[in-house]
Amino acid sequence: MHTFHIPVMGLAYTVDSPIKVARFGISSVISIVEDRLMEMMRKHYYPTINREYTSITVYEENHREKRITDYLNLVNTIVQAQMEKLRKAAFEKGSEIVKYFEMLPEDSLLKNLYQKMLHVTNTTEKMDLQAFLRTQIKPGAIDVNIMTKTVDPITALKGYVNSDLTDSSVVFSAGMDPRLYNYLEECSQFDADAAGVFRKKVIVKVSDYRSALIQGKYLAKKGIWVSEFRIESGLNCGGHAFATEGFLLGPIMEEFKCNRKELIASLFDLYQAAVKRKSGREITDPPELKYSVQGGIGTCEEDEFLRNHYEVAGTGWGTPFLLVPEATTVDEATLKLLCAAKEKDVVLSNSSPLGARFHYLKGTTGESERLSRIAKDKPGSPCTEKHLTFNTEFTAEPICTASHKYQQLKIAQLQSLNLPDAEYKKQRDSVLEKECLCVGLSNSAAIHYDEKFVRTLNAVTVCPGPNIVNFSKVVSLQTMTDHIYGRTDILSNPDRPHMFIAEMRLYIAYLKEHLESDSLSDQLSKRTKYYSAFFHNLNEGIRYYQKLADAVTAAGDKFMAQLQHAYAELELLNCRYMVSAVS
Repeated sequence: MHTFHIPVMGLAYTVDSPIKVARFGISSVISIVEDRLMEMMRKHYYPTINREYTSITVYEENHREKRITDYLNLVNTIVQAQMEKLRKAAFEKGSEIVKYFEMLPEDSLLKNLYQKMLHVTNTTEKMDLQAFLRTQIKPGAIDVNIMTKTVDPITALKGYVNSDLTDSSVVFSAGMDPRLYNYLEECSQFDADAAGVFRKKVIVKVSDYRSALIQGKYLAKKGIWVSEFRIESGLNCGGHAFATEGFLLGPIMEEFKCNRKELIASLFDLYQAAVKRKSGREITDPPELKYSVQGGIGTCEEDEFLRNHYEVAGTGWGTPFLLVPEATTVDEATLKLLCAAKEKDVVLSNSSPLGARFHYLKGTTGESERLSRIAKDKPGSPCTEKHLTFNTEFTAEPICTASHKYQQLKIAQLQSLNLPDAEYKKQRDSVLEKECLCVGLSNSAAIHYDEKFVRTLNAVTVCPGPNIVNFSKVVSLQTMTDHIYGRTDILSNPDRPHMFIAEMRLYIAYLKEHLESDSLSDQLSKRTKYYSAFFHNLNEGIRYYQKLADAVTAAGDKFMAQLQHAYAELELLNCRYMVSAVS
């Protein structure tokens, strides 16, 4: 129904978004790796539909899987009931059925039919049109996200597979996990039926074309078809950031666009053979493969350019929806922080125990709690969830680098090395920067709904993209939808750069940071090849955007000037560090 979706955000922020937006035809994504959060949400939502809540305790066999399955079934039940109610609503001002049609994009055939109905004077014809419109109403998809780098993604997948969701997708993010992908082969729920329709689909989130090709082929060999590649900016995004080697979003999207037929053909050959091997079925035509794109989109102009120029099926709008209580779940204190966020408050941190960079809003209770523990000489967090326990540096059993146990052991080791003061401080700060994300990214829902997540642990962490600084007020779902479709403008920053420029600046800052760090540690000469490629790719990106400037934005002259400034910055960096032979 809509040309955009709401991507997964944190653990709690979109945990019940389908309950809030699906009835209006808007698709959204739930993270399902945190089963304790699923259990908490079960406890909250069962009473709202007058059904008894029965806990699934940790002592039950397969409790994680059961919690996830039951919560997804509960969400589905609630959404289906909402749809029945909405379809029966009167076509009168303020009703949900009117809201449904008013929020649709202007070029929607259904929206046009609704507008026609409003102006029909013949009572019989009006009633016939209303009856037909009711039959055309569809909910947005209830999709789920599994971050492949967590300790046990397979259990989360089992929880989804066993749910009664249909016309739904699992989104895999953070790269390829062969063990997880191998398990998919056993799941018949991802097979197409005789009509070629998938009951459950696979979406893979990627940062570049090569990743899509590798993961798509791996899955196709298993008889798993990727129905959508969700292309996300490597740096201009919320949460974990997986930077490319200077490849910018525009050129990446161009590569996807130009290679669409070749990608489908290469995947289909492998998929066709795998399906025949597994089931004996002959498939003659490839299933549909869509592209969508997300990361830093902030205006209708940007959204339309991405959809039209790169021929994508849809766009993802994440960070701005953190300011829409009708769509996401954010506690009041964090909501105020998000509204007040300035550029200096959103940092590309090293806070994640995964080791990947992580966009992080400063000033949260999560940051305050971490600093308080450090001040009391008790750094690190209790590790209650254990979803990011990968480190075996000091222990036989993997532990989390944000845990009290790891940080205590690591700092003791650093103290024993008799490092120079500056080096000791640098390494110690790196250890202490790690923060518990399992609890921090879940607590917002617990506070908002006055539920307990982990007793005595109430700190909140939030991970918006840099784009949050351009939105500064809480708005309704309808207002945000109107902004996306160009019916209103809620940007708070009149000097906001185009999303392509914003991403380019992030990459230049990222490059500068790494050049400075490697220069100080005498690693620069060992990474000349990497930096040379990085400079080359950024310069190629600038040249690509220069050719497209007038098509990208109405403010073409300003866009070109910003590109020229970025090129000059790169030249200065290259002159200073002399690592690139390519200009």
